[in-house]
Amino acid sequence: MAGHIQDRWFKTEPGSDGKPRRVKTDRHGTGLRYKARYVGPDGAEKSKSFPDRQKRQAESWLTQIAADMARGTYTDPRAARLTFRQFAESWLSGHQGDTNERGALERHLRLHVFDVIGSRPLISFQPGHVRAWLSGLESTAPAASYQRIIYNTVSAVFSAAVDDGLIPKNPCRAQSVRTPKAEPTRVTPWTAEQVFAVQDALPERFRAMVDVGGGCGLRQGEIFGLPVDEISFGAGRLTVRQQLKRIRGKFVFAPPKRGKTREVPLPLAVADALREHIERFPPVEITLPWVKLDGPPVTRRVVFTGNTEDFVRPSHFDDHLWKPALAAAGLIAAAGEGERYESAREHGMHALRHFYASVLLDAGENIRALSHYLGHTDPGFTLRVYTHLMPSSEGRTRNAVDGMYRASGKRPDGPETAPQG
Repeated sequence: MAGHIQDRWFKTEPGSDGKPRRVKTDRHGTGLRYKARYVGPDGAEKSKSFPDRQKRQAESWLTQIAADMARGTYTDPRAARLTFRQFAESWLSGHQGDTNERGALERHLRLHVFDVIGSRPLISFQPGHVRAWLSGLESTAPAASYQRIIYNTVSAVFSAAVDDGLIPKNPCRAQSVRTPKAEPTRVTPWTAEQVFAVQDALPERFRAMVDVGGGCGLRQGEIFGLPVDEISFGAGRLTVRQQLKRIRGKFVFAPPKRGKTREVPLPLAVADALREHIERFPPVEITLPWVKLDGPPVTRRVVFTGNTEDFVRPSHFDDHLWKPALAAAGLIAAAGEGERYESAREHGMHALRHFYASVLLDAGENIRALSHYLGHTDPGFTLRVYTHLMPSSEGRTRNAVDGMYRASGKRPDGPETAPQG
């Protein structure tokens, strides 16, 4: 039996003869008599009280606790009082991701989880509760890809509860719970004609953004936060060290996604476009906090600015400049007077990165190099996204052999060169 049992109605103290004797405490006859105590896996003492005449039940309870610890099925008794929402909010407050990531997790839980299963005690969850919640999620988050993101958030909360000893198992990982499966989407890159049509439809002040996105593969925030001193015209190289990032409606400078600084080749055509842009629209010093809203202020001479010579705000750019350019290029429908443009997720500025990837792969660039240029942490991810854009092995073989013959000035013997007669 783990721990010990305290009898709160009696205490032991030395008698007048020096021998120990039992005497009544001030609590004798009132309240629960026995208090079973033990030390949990987290090093903290736990306890449960039992009434008079139930000492054996207290002993059995401690014995069961010891057995659960030995089997690895122990759960903290406080989980019986702790709801999913209470634990999830505590988990969020200690989350170590950046502010934007924590905000996204909070939205997932607030909009799609708390109202449905938030009040249920953590310890009471069974796989059936998760299956029922997932069934209802289909109506509030129709996209399977978004359902999967929300599901992963809930599963992460349960995993943390398991780690803390509050529940024995994560109900999301039961075999009967089917993880939402997003239909695989194939990237369809823009053609060069579409890229240049969008560029031509943008105001002149913003056209070189298309060159940087489509010719160097930068993300939107990296383009908006690009400092002029990170462009090395002589070396033909562009360094990506920061991005413009939005946090709760305000903006900061921050490292690129996942902190992955990188260098990318600067093609001559892009370099020429940037030189011309810088000459016509000189870089402007912008001062913003670094990483956090209360971070230290940093000043950068930013290449791309708005008409007010301030940094470019993504939402304004997307709604009032980018989407009209998409409509002019025929990629989305034009908006009627007083109407908003349709959603165009697949035609955001990220489409320029897809175009960049398609151009490099078509030219024979390898996945590892492309992954580095795009700032991906895993070449395997790059391969999964763009594998269908890679030239086939048969095509590469034909091109390689044909290229060898062209270089040597020889032609293979074939039916057209066979002697007549």
